[in-house]
Amino acid sequence: MPETSQTASELGPIPSKRYFTIGEAAELCQLKPHVLRYWEQEFAQIKPVKRNNRRYYQHNDLLLLRQVRSLLHEQGYTIAGARQWLAGDSAGDDAARYRQLLRQTITELEEIRTLLKSV
Repeated sequence: MPETSQTASELGPIPSKRYFTIGEAAELCQLKPHVLRYWEQEFAQIKPVKRNNRRYYQHNDLLLLRQVRSLLHEQGYTIAGARQWLAGDSAGDDAARYRQLLRQTITELEEIRTLLKSV
């Protein structure tokens, strides 16, 4: 699956499901599975549930992965910079983080509303 240049706001809505396999998570975030495994090592906040030697991501994990993807691929952060941003080390980062998460959530809700109207 090739990585595309879609922004986080252009990614489709996350299905209402409790757990996602690494393949499903990679597809929903438009990343490759090895990138998700690498980011687990780099970002302490990414903690999929591991059962029977398999990873299972939850909805909040996917939101975090999409956030990291946006920081690295769209906003030009380095891994270290994204790690600091997620940790909230700089003043004003919390407000920016919440704004971005709200924009992402609003976009997902608007897409769901559009899907519901078309049914």
